[in-house]
Amino acid sequence: MIPDILDLQIQLRRERRPYALATVVEILGSSSAKPAAKALIDRSGKVIAGWVGGGCAQAMVSQAALECYETGESCVIDIDLNDEIFGAGMPCGGSMRVYVEPVLPNPVLWLMGHGRIVESLCDFASRLGFDVIVNDSQASTENFPSALRVISDDSRYQQLQPNSGDFVVIATHHKGDYDSLTRALESEALYIALVSSRKRAGLVLTRLEKEGFTGPSLARVRAPAGLDLGAKLPEEIALSIVSEIVMVRRGGQGEPLNKGLPGVTE
Repeated sequence: MIPDILDLQIQLRRERRPYALATVVEILGSSSAKPAAKALIDRSGKVIAGWVGGGCAQAMVSQAALECYETGESCVIDIDLNDEIFGAGMPCGGSMRVYVEPVLPNPVLWLMGHGRIVESLCDFASRLGFDVIVNDSQASTENFPSALRVISDDSRYQQLQPNSGDFVVIATHHKGDYDSLTRALESEALYIALVSSRKRAGLVLTRLEKEGFTGPSLARVRAPAGLDLGAKLPEEIALSIVSEIVMVRRGGQGEPLNKGLPGVTE
């Protein structure tokens, strides 16, 4: 049975699996595919549902999908169905334009702790497109209405299971720093941060080093968390942390955008 594209999209989204949606937006001349024809392409470049043309046209669309996965941006490709060498390799007497859109799962942010800083982090991150999971015995859905999930029955943080590319912020008021940091460091999380003073951060990292974590592993921990914004209020501290998260996610440098412009001093 050929899967329905919409049903498969819903399934892939539920399973947090990336896919690309290719749509034929224009046909000039003769073509086997028709306008509005669609196909879903998986992370390996394989068409898993639908059809936008055979032969090299499909290969070109699949290649475009792979490039979209890398950039995270959509693109429009023009396929010449006349040119056997530079086009699709199957002269049909026309051309087609295909819109390729990558559909990627939202990044996941794990928040260990409760309080105003964590509540603000949850709010900021949700607005920025993160799926937020809050894990703390004192957390409630009332305090975290924008969270995807709230875990309140996990005192040892056994349910903290970050996947590759996830973000983790630990603000457990020192009560769960070691347990949660240990689990985070054993994962492939992209970002691990500890909300604490410099003194407390040093004590935590020293203990983890004595427990066997190496220097390169401990260097993954951003402690104290956040960028230097001179933050004082809980909301300002949360802003500094979410700014650092965006910087890591987007590959930014965290420097003033006007640096290097005429008349700007260092």
